[in-house]
Amino acid sequence: MLKIHELTDSKGELVGVYLRVAEREGLLELVDPEGPRPLPALALEKVLSRYGAPFDPAARITVVGELDLGEGRSLRHVRHLAGYDVVERDYLVLDIGEGEALCAPGATVAAALGHLARVAVARSAASGVDE
Repeated sequence: MLKIHELTDSKGELVGVYLRVAEREGLLELVDPEGPRPLPALALEKVLSRYGAPFDPAARITVVGELDLGEGRSLRHVRHLAGYDVVERDYLVLDIGEGEALCAPGATVAAALGHLARVAVARSAASGVDE
């Protein structure tokens, strides 16, 4: 499981937002205060394609954690301190093997995946089918 973001709950405490590879079929699950929810296939790739940019391999980063996605792909949670920032910022980097790695702010990715997970659960409930 890889922590991709943190939220503040109603009590003012920090709670984590995680991604994990589900046991069934290797699909990703988002685990947050709403509970574990499956993500649609390719959700992570689509979100990073939409909100991400090519990752600069020369960037000075600190790797916080990594999740093996299988098939030569991985997701890294990294921190980067740009020259104009005072504190490091959290980014997610999707390494896709031979292709170009993509990165996007962790908060942006977590919010988009949360939305996609809620929609997938609602559609599944409306159709009466487990996804």
